[in-house]
Amino acid sequence: MADNEKIVKTDEEWREILTPEQYYVCREKGTERAFTGVYDGCKDKGVYACACCGAPLFSSEAKFDSGTGWPSFFAPIEPGAVEEDEDNSLFMRRVEAMCMRCDSHLGHVFPDGPAPTGLRYCMNSASLSLVPEEEESK
Repeated sequence: MADNEKIVKTDEEWREILTPEQYYVCREKGTERAFTGVYDGCKDKGVYACACCGAPLFSSEAKFDSGTGWPSFFAPIEPGAVEEDEDNSLFMRRVEAMCMRCDSHLGHVFPDGPAPTGLRYCMNSASLSLVPEEEESK
């Protein structure tokens, strides 16, 4: 399968491969509670991939401590890795971030991040899977 080929599964197929929390966050556009995700304070080096399909999304080099309780990044690993869409739920205007390959809900993008982009990709740990740096080169 080409890296940019869309991955489509039924709800039943997603439920078989994801934990209940991952399914809630990734497929139902849920949000994990602040400061509860495994990657919020994580300082390990590597690539944060989509928990659903394994597509590379963010580098640990772009991760920063936003103090919000969710892992935050100032840019995706490459242009097009993360799709953005307007989200008007909960009576507010936000920008939803999704995996470009499987449309998994990752979190939201806010315009209050650090240089060089000024963006904060505020992600749910449940939507990510860290591939440690030493495993990347294998």
